[in-house]
Amino acid sequence: MAKKKKDISMNMLRERALKLPDVTEEMFLSCNQHNVELIQEYLETNNLLSPDTLKQYKSALYQFVYYVKTSLNDKEFYKITKRDFKRYMSYLVNRGMSSSGLKFKKSAVSAFCSKFLEIFIIEDAEYPEYRTFRNFTTGTIEIPKNQTYNKIPISKEEYDLIMETLLEDENYLGCAWVATMFNVGCRRSACIQFKSEIINYPYATDKKTGKELNYKTSHFVREKGKGMDGKVVDYMIPEEVLKYWRLWLEKRGYEHEYIFTVKHADEIKVMSKTWADSFCSDVLSDIVGRRINVHLFKASCVTYMLEQGKSLKTVSKHVAKHESIETTMIYDLRDDTEEKNSLFD
Repeated sequence: MAKKKKDISMNMLRERALKLPDVTEEMFLSCNQHNVELIQEYLETNNLLSPDTLKQYKSALYQFVYYVKTSLNDKEFYKITKRDFKRYMSYLVNRGMSSSGLKFKKSAVSAFCSKFLEIFIIEDAEYPEYRTFRNFTTGTIEIPKNQTYNKIPISKEEYDLIMETLLEDENYLGCAWVATMFNVGCRRSACIQFKSEIINYPYATDKKTGKELNYKTSHFVREKGKGMDGKVVDYMIPEEVLKYWRLWLEKRGYEHEYIFTVKHADEIKVMSKTWADSFCSDVLSDIVGRRINVHLFKASCVTYMLEQGKSLKTVSKHVAKHESIETTMIYDLRDDTEEKNSLFD
């Protein structure tokens, strides 16, 4: 008999946004050729963005250009006004887009205007109409603050439940992945870069006493960041993670350079980034009984460490790998009810 699927609490604060229609290459190329050529040049020459971010910018710019075609009479960029762009943002707001989504859509167009049109095209003799061009995204357009899901961190108790259940299911790959994401603080894009050789690395030692510590330092991996190479960092891999890595490597039945791999028939591949989406929605959400997504893990790791009394500065620098404490504070999901209630005691 098939296992009955649990009712999953979605933690929703409001309805999800309507999905914007995909703008295909053919649809994009049907837009004003003046706009198309400028977008293509910007994307082809932009080496300050990582491949993943560039892909997201491409999607956002395609959406905007197609909106200009369908709703703004396909006018050239230099004819677009602040009012026009405000209409575009209203279009996104009316579809229920979250504030983070709105910020990204605006940021993509703004970067195109300020870092390409205002710097290079404005001085190009071939485009005299841009001599007085100004970034039409700046100024009066405010992003409404909203949130689709209530971010509830994965607690230590939920982590223990997940690990116990996955072990019962003999899902050793899942155990290794969850242990990594909850305890290391990396993103999924970094997780799948970890190599099997880390198992054989020496444990870190205390520089003063020479005492062996209970973690190993990984090789360098590429994280999200500016430029084609992103940000290159290494991570601390604690024994809690290493024991599940050893278990998975022992049980998977084959040798491979990377830890996080999947096997289909006789083909072995490094885990794709999309694997985690299905795993979180189809497996982890059922175990915990509420919506779990991959982006929750970094915040849960940071939150749990802060709950254990680790300093924000230390967690920010060595776990979250953030350049500023302010960024790490965004990931702090601790319940501050008692702290607030004591303010006026």
